[in-house]
Amino acid sequence: MGFSLFFMMVGMLILVISVLVGMAFLTLLERSVLGYIQIRKGPNKVGLIGLPQPLADALKLYSSEQMLPEMSNYMLYYICPVLNLVLSLLVWLVYPMVFGLLSFNLGLLFFLCCTSMGVYGVMFAGWASNSKYSLLGGLRSVAQTISYEVSLALVMLSLVFLVGSYDLLMLVNMQYYVWFVVITFPLMLVWFASCLAETNRTPFDFAEGESELVSGFNVEYSSGSFALIFMAEYTSILFMSMLFCMMFLGGDVYSILFSFKVGFMSLLFIWVRGTVPRFRYDKLMYLAWSMFLPVSLNYLMFFLGVGVMLFSVEV
Repeated sequence: MGFSLFFMMVGMLILVISVLVGMAFLTLLERSVLGYIQIRKGPNKVGLIGLPQPLADALKLYSSEQMLPEMSNYMLYYICPVLNLVLSLLVWLVYPMVFGLLSFNLGLLFFLCCTSMGVYGVMFAGWASNSKYSLLGGLRSVAQTISYEVSLALVMLSLVFLVGSYDLLMLVNMQYYVWFVVITFPLMLVWFASCLAETNRTPFDFAEGESELVSGFNVEYSSGSFALIFMAEYTSILFMSMLFCMMFLGGDVYSILFSFKVGFMSLLFIWVRGTVPRFRYDKLMYLAWSMFLPVSLNYLMFFLGVGVMLFSVEV
């Protein structure tokens, strides 16, 4: 018992370190790709072709002075960035490790619970700063996240009805002959757009707005607290890319090809940021409730019918 617990703790530590290293180099990839999209050089001065740039950024952020707004709610103000990062790392436990870390049968439900909890971190961070701009940014972000979580859950349930399990490994194994992107292409587009909205990325980054809210719910954060919020966002992007590949692009999760797929999906997040302008807020809500919701509901009913039909054939 003691040995298995130790083995599990070591596995979790390796997973967290791997995710954090991946997240650090995702920020470097984003800055480099955005640089070339905007016809300029990205970070290339620190070390060999700018490779240690994420380390330099981390040192700068964590060694700079921490500012504390006078009227803020002290405890919540400090806890929220940590809560955001912990939830972003916690959701990685659903990744099916080769040595059976915590690959449980209800992985997709666990993912939904963790993403729903992430709303509280954003909401309290915006409120505890005691700034009207951060509060508005937080409210926008929460409304947006809740709206698109409905689409995410319905798309996920459609695949659950198709596969008959909440287990991510079962989802991958069912794509042995044909990837789900072939038979559920519209669902894949809905899922990708919802992932962009869920992670507050362009063109759905309404928590920010240069003309009115500056940086949104994190406008009062600086130094290490800002770095934690920043890390949580990029960890979520990496996880969403991984989950997208497992749900729609199949393949062996332990192969190098799967890593290339995840890298390509992360690149797609960056590509969208560099090329697509920001939506209008009412258009964003219209898209969620009048377009994504009917499409995902129709697919849900269709796959429910397919599941019932297959079950009756088996019986």
